[in-house]
Amino acid sequence: MDISKARELSDQELLAELATARRQLYDLRFQLATRQLSDYSQIAQTRRSIARLLTVQTERELGAGAGAGRGGRS
Repeated sequence: MDISKARELSDQELLAELATARRQLYDLRFQLATRQLSDYSQIAQTRRSIARLLTVQTERELGAGAGAGRGGRS
């Protein structure tokens, strides 16, 4: 998934997509262990997709926290 597409998702969709990607990585690792995996690059692609989703999630958390933490000090 592209980072631009990930940024367009809602929070619930982002969590669902993250869970799906993690499950896919689990399945790929299982296929690798049982020697059924033919395209090894899928593991790296899935890991990068998870990293992109986590990046968007972290951006949102920091963006929400930065707005709430301002202006309290004089």
